Amino acid sequence: MFTGIVEATGVLADICRQGNESVIRILCPRLDLSDVKLGDSIATNGVCLTVTELGADYYCADVSGETIDRTGFASYRSGQAVNLEKALLATGRLGGHMVSGHVDGVGHIRRRTQLGKSIELWVEAPAELARYIAEKGSITVDGISLTVNDVDGAAFKLTLVPHTLQETTLDDWRPGRQVNLEVDIIARYLERLLTAASEPQQGGLTLATLAASGFVK
Repeated sequence: MFTGIVEATGVLADICRQGNESVIRILCPRLDLSDVKLGDSIATNGVCLTVTELGADYYCADVSGETIDRTGFASYRSGQAVNLEKALLATGRLGGHMVSGHVDGVGHIRRRTQLGKSIELWVEAPAELARYIAEKGSITVDGISLTVNDVDGAAFKLTLVPHTLQETTLDDWRPGRQVNLEVDIIARYLERLLTAASEPQQGGLTLATLAASGFVK
């Protein structure tokens, strides 16, 4: 699990494509790797990747065909900056929101507006993700936990403060750029819970029992 609070940015130093899969090397001198070991997970632009090789200032990871198909990795090139976050420790602070590192889809930046020192962005999400995106809810964009400030269909608005722009790759985002999106995991579980509750079943959880318990009005 992750929090969506970026610890450092790194650079995609090498991409070795092997059929529909890839092996990548991330150069990350700003990320503390002293407590990382082989097999650990690091969110790389919001994608949970397993460390397969580790150096003093870099790590390598395998990127499966499934990950390439469902994320922006298909268009990534050497030299690209990426947001990095190590897996959450049980003793750590949940500064953002619960993030799994499993990307739900790829969106794109639709509009960028300067507002004083802050930036306003409109992001277009895939239509099938629109039902999970709510005003003042949370969403992960390229591994960054952000608050949705407005919603228009499948598009949503973000307001980015200077600190976030300085500590992540956000300052490089321009209209047309693809971004990895992970919706709030709680929204997904709630949908599944309500869907299952509406299906005919013997006993167990139903919409009626949820309503009786005050969870559904």
